[in-house]
Amino acid sequence: MREFWIIFKQAFTSKAKAKSFTITTVIMVAAIFLLANISKIIDTVQDVTGTGKSENLLQVVDTSGILIDRLQAEFATGDEDIVLEPADETETILHEKVSTGEIDSFLTLSIDEQGIIHANYTTMSMMDFFLPMRIQDALQSIQTEMKAEELSLTGTQLQTLFTPIQFEQKNVSPSAKSEEELGQARVLVYILMFVIYLAVIMYSSMIAMDVANEKSSRVMEILISSVSPVKHMFAKVLGIGLLGIVQIIIYGVAGYIALKTSATEVPGGMSDFFSMKDVSISTLVYAAVFFLLGYFLYATLAALLGSLVSRAEDVQQMIMPMSMLIVIAFIISATGLSNPELGYVTYASFFPFFTPLVMFLRVGMLDLPMWEPLLSIAITLLTIIILGWFGARVYRGGVLMYGPSRSLKDIKKAIQLGKE
Repeated sequence: MREFWIIFKQAFTSKAKAKSFTITTVIMVAAIFLLANISKIIDTVQDVTGTGKSENLLQVVDTSGILIDRLQAEFATGDEDIVLEPADETETILHEKVSTGEIDSFLTLSIDEQGIIHANYTTMSMMDFFLPMRIQDALQSIQTEMKAEELSLTGTQLQTLFTPIQFEQKNVSPSAKSEEELGQARVLVYILMFVIYLAVIMYSSMIAMDVANEKSSRVMEILISSVSPVKHMFAKVLGIGLLGIVQIIIYGVAGYIALKTSATEVPGGMSDFFSMKDVSISTLVYAAVFFLLGYFLYATLAALLGSLVSRAEDVQQMIMPMSMLIVIAFIISATGLSNPELGYVTYASFFPFFTPLVMFLRVGMLDLPMWEPLLSIAITLLTIIILGWFGARVYRGGVLMYGPSRSLKDIKKAIQLGKE
């Protein structure tokens, strides 16, 4: 076991001390704090530069003579600093000014014989969305007030017209959760889906690349003369796996601190969105279990495939089928976020290469009977054991193979070489 722990330690420390690992970790932690404090940063920049509130001066051609004042009063009730100015020029001249860029936009207002407001907003900007929508909402309120005055309705009577109905949805499905639980579970599942997906892709590729580099530099020949290839493979898998767990813990701690330090009293903010107060402990446990299962499943497969290539340049081509499996699992999980009870999602959750993402989606979004996640965990564990046994046989011969790789056809040759 001494050789195993030496390789385990070397796999962990060599990657942990690499500049790429340090730089990636620092950048990701900085990005987490930046994302959590983005609203504060924007407010600070606006306070310093004085661009917190920009005044929108809009010229208005009002043929009715009454709408411009009422529209300005509507804007005064909001946070927008929109100033309306009666236009001195005709619509034709204003249109030419917009075309030449002299002014940004202008608005024409009128009322027809039926008392319906007509508004035309003219602009050259293809990205001018906010102001027209705000004008439309304000004019709709004015239209409602005018019709209420025409019908001699009081304010109380007018409010009764827009009283919302009382609607409550109840799901009697035995696997359904409450709307609050679903909202919180959806956030956690969405985040952890990305974590599992990226971790499996990144660390599995790291293992395959590390094995290929040792083969290409002929270091592998020295290593396997003092330690068995099987010990070497599993030491690599566990060493880099521990590194991945440490890195994810760093990200998790950084995210927790960032959300706590940036938390505001404004309801519905980012801290509420990422709040985990309604998430059950069992969901968090399943998140850790399926993350570990996914890592060891794909890491063992990556070590097997990495042993078949002699050059680092061939690694990506060799692990492409493995990458496609995790991509398909991610797509199935993403489509199942809106409806985790779909039939294909249920079936895919028991396929071992899809289980880490798809079954976690289901246990996070639904109240499943205990046997379903336990069965999927058992199937995945059995797959890891079989893949580990088969991978050890391939790895034993694969690390001694050199020359151009002929993709997966080399597996048979590696097994035969391992027997000799």
